[in-house]
Amino acid sequence: MTTIEGHGGTLALRALQKAGVKELFTLSGGHIFPLYDAAHEAGFPLYDVRHEQTAVFAAEAVAKLTRRPGVAALTAGPGVTNGVSGLTSAYFNAAPVLVLGGRAPAFRWGSGSLQEIDHVPIVQSITKHAATVGALEDVPTAVRHAIEASLTPHRGPSFLDFPLEVMFSTGEAPEPQAPTVDIIEPDPGEVAKAAEILGNAERPVIIAGSDVYASDAAGALKEAAEALGVPVFANGMGRGVLPPEHPLAFAKARRAALSGADVVAVVGTPLDFRLSFGDFGSARVVHIVDAPSQRAQHVSVAASPAGDLRQILLGLSQGVRREHADWVSKLREAENAAADKHAAEMAAETELIKPARVYGELRKVLDRDAITIGDGGDFVSYAGRYLEPAMPGTWLDPGPYGCLGTGMGYAMGARVTHPDRQICVLMGDGAAGFSLMDVESLVRQQLPVVIVVGNNGIWGLEKHPMRAMYGYDVAADLQPGLRYDTVVQALGGAGETVSRAADLGPALRRAFDAGVPYLVNVLTDPDDVYPRSANLA
Repeated sequence: MTTIEGHGGTLALRALQKAGVKELFTLSGGHIFPLYDAAHEAGFPLYDVRHEQTAVFAAEAVAKLTRRPGVAALTAGPGVTNGVSGLTSAYFNAAPVLVLGGRAPAFRWGSGSLQEIDHVPIVQSITKHAATVGALEDVPTAVRHAIEASLTPHRGPSFLDFPLEVMFSTGEAPEPQAPTVDIIEPDPGEVAKAAEILGNAERPVIIAGSDVYASDAAGALKEAAEALGVPVFANGMGRGVLPPEHPLAFAKARRAALSGADVVAVVGTPLDFRLSFGDFGSARVVHIVDAPSQRAQHVSVAASPAGDLRQILLGLSQGVRREHADWVSKLREAENAAADKHAAEMAAETELIKPARVYGELRKVLDRDAITIGDGGDFVSYAGRYLEPAMPGTWLDPGPYGCLGTGMGYAMGARVTHPDRQICVLMGDGAAGFSLMDVESLVRQQLPVVIVVGNNGIWGLEKHPMRAMYGYDVAADLQPGLRYDTVVQALGGAGETVSRAADLGPALRRAFDAGVPYLVNVLTDPDDVYPRSANLA
């Protein structure tokens, strides 16, 4: 048996490298110094941040964009607990994240060592695997098993912590092995049943979610949609699986589609509040998921194939096909009508800038392969309404957990992953309060991104609904006109405030040309209300 020698940090890093990990996100802490030592000696990229949640969000962005493990290293105690929101976000978004935590020494456990706390019970409910590594020789195998758990559908985060003596001691351990992940074979009978239902539908619709991208199944979905002639809508990282110009790609006619469909096939996303909890009136529902654990339990479905999404989608493409030209044409009319309305909104000249105009100008300067990142409530809802990702894997938002503060971490992970693309963070002014200090981390490590803040001086997602419900609002106001751009300037970046719609385009072009983190602080109309229809519960 081949062995390697080193301290716990060296053994852990070797296991990460075997799994294809290319970077580590962290905030410095003494409990994990050996990991830094190993990275330094190996020339392995380390990116450090000002808050641990940013490190985990950066790892999540890498995991979502690349479909490989994204890794954050957090020191013991508050380092780990500060990362809990990031772990939870990764859990809801099925991102294969691994968090490596420091831990107070086992030999003195219970005596009150610095930051002594048992992390594992805290994170067990939001991870696929959580464990303490008890011996040096177990480090490579423990890392491999944790990564295998994260990569096995349904994907998600894992957590390992290392007592001080395990991390700092030196010895031998088995040479790390590359992780292996078994393919979940779908039931052919269930695939055939779904194919028959979809193939015989008169007015079918496909909704593609994030797991389509995570499963590298965009090509298979396109093939199935074209073979069956079925209109496709998308959410999450499913956005862009068909380019906007594709004749079967739809975004704005969702209400007409879901109210008129006789079969709705939801692929790679849960039947949650974003999709009316799977209630599409009289339509039969086919729920296609990447693992049996993801089958909806709260609604009756006509079929639910579970397993490798590429195999399932290719199986659907072999089914019978009915002619849907009239149905597609009807939805195209609704799509075009909505597109015309949106175009007018995005070009509107108003005294106070509407969010729609921000996105109208942004569409003119974004490249097809730009990574757009949503971190906010109302302002990001407008992004989903007006932006149309042209490629899969170019849209990052907080997902169904709805956690604010993802922006700077996602931006860091996206920039590291795609050094030559545009990276654009769309941030509400409320969300800016969660992570803007980590602009300093981007500046210091020469990671340029563009940040567009929709600054309406309120918590819009709460203020407008509360006024509608109660006739008043409380705890929903922020400072109007706050200069978030000068905050970024103070941190070493650049930026400007825009109060006139005519100045938006030039400001955005300056931002993308700047080569440093650049914040465009857009003062938007606080009375503009997003036309929200989602039922949260």
